[in-house]
Amino acid sequence: MDKRVYLDHAATTALRPEALEAMQPYLTSAFGNAGTLYREGKEARQALEEARATIANVIGAHPPEIVFTSGGTEANNAIIAGIVRGLHHTRGREKSGKHVISSAFEHHAVLEPLNALKRHGYEVTLARPRRDGRLHVEALAEKIREDTVFVSIMTVQNELGTVQPITELAQVTHEDNAFFHTDAVQALGKIPFRVMQLGVDAASFSAHKVGGPAGVGAFYLRQQTPFRPSLLGGGQEGGRRSGTQNVAGAVGFAKAVELADKERKETAQQIADLRDRLAKGLLAADSRITLTVPLDSSDPATSKQVPGIVSFLVKGFESETLILKLDEAGFAVSGGSACSTGSLDPSHVLMSIGLTRDEAYSALRVSLGSENTKDEADAFIRAFGEIVKAVR
Repeated sequence: MDKRVYLDHAATTALRPEALEAMQPYLTSAFGNAGTLYREGKEARQALEEARATIANVIGAHPPEIVFTSGGTEANNAIIAGIVRGLHHTRGREKSGKHVISSAFEHHAVLEPLNALKRHGYEVTLARPRRDGRLHVEALAEKIREDTVFVSIMTVQNELGTVQPITELAQVTHEDNAFFHTDAVQALGKIPFRVMQLGVDAASFSAHKVGGPAGVGAFYLRQQTPFRPSLLGGGQEGGRRSGTQNVAGAVGFAKAVELADKERKETAQQIADLRDRLAKGLLAADSRITLTVPLDSSDPATSKQVPGIVSFLVKGFESETLILKLDEAGFAVSGGSACSTGSLDPSHVLMSIGLTRDEAYSALRVSLGSENTKDEADAFIRAFGEIVKAVR
């Protein structure tokens, strides 16, 4: 390849030029603190609130329900701790219940805050997904108890690309008067995501997954949902997240989300077709290559698979070796979640759906963006086939 081909859009995306352009004034001339009363501060506040309204409009929320954070990890941490503490405050510690549920294949940004709850006396149950990479409603329903207060299930599994039945999961959660949160970091801008239709109480987002700046995120918190903040100080973000707001970051995030949501309707089928082309080519390239989970090639608006992600296993190989060889050949892919790079343990996601340790060690994830082309996909198939065939 004469140029490098980036195939890891689930890890991060390039900052959109439009987002950078929108951010530029708030990085240089319009740099006021949004909490001040003079003109510069009022201009910053107006830009911040316009960004909030834009994101709210995209996900079907009210602007005051959007809270800006430093990213998806902070958003997940804030929601998990905040709702649980809020329930203690409104219901009282003894009456609020101390049982929470999540799935076994959540991102560490959810699993680690749940582990922190364990250290404070909570019981955490992890519902197990099936081999198809989805958490079925029955698996959650059988775990819910009278003392269950909170459930967190991701919308799109970041390593597998599978879409979870969030509407049904939220419904069964609410039937038992518990609150429902979803980590929607991999969903925003990639599949239809409207909070009222889904029926969720809270959701987490990250800017750099949709062409916004890194280090910016947000959470949605439905009005009247119990919540106590983790970050205390000046009471910014309606008292739910103290700290001087990153106005430029919020503006860039909003512009990126707006563009991604508009383009999704035009490019989702194109990306899904490219994903299927790549998967078909890889399976034909060598008999040792298999898909980690089945692909759903139906209408991207209703598919059980996000358009851009395909995960596959390569028998007899370790993903780290393949990633390095592909890097030398000019292709950027990952072995799963980029956040776990460097870990010596196999992916907990892949183990949770029933793969063996050897299978989990052999997994690769390719995640496509709208800028990827058929020529790039075909070049990747050829290069990967040559790499695999070189080892017999």
